[in-house]
Amino acid sequence: MDEMQKMVLEYVIDEYLEDEDEELTVDTPLISGGIVDSFSMVSLKRFLENKYNISIPDDKATPEAFDSVNKICALVKEFI
Repeated sequence: MDEMQKMVLEYVIDEYLEDEDEELTVDTPLISGGIVDSFSMVSLKRFLENKYNISIPDDKATPEAFDSVNKICALVKEFI
């Protein structure tokens, strides 16, 4: 797991995981799995934009693009 994956995974666990016993991996479905909702996705997008000093266009910030840590990291890497 690289630094970005670790950071995004820790952010999702800290901000959105209600059941601390639930195991999350970089491939866990976040949106389709009900862990992250659309409002949370917007705050996650803002966090990533601020952290990496990037701008992710709204048309790229789709539920599919935010459905796992791996997909989120792939999206962010497009704009770094």
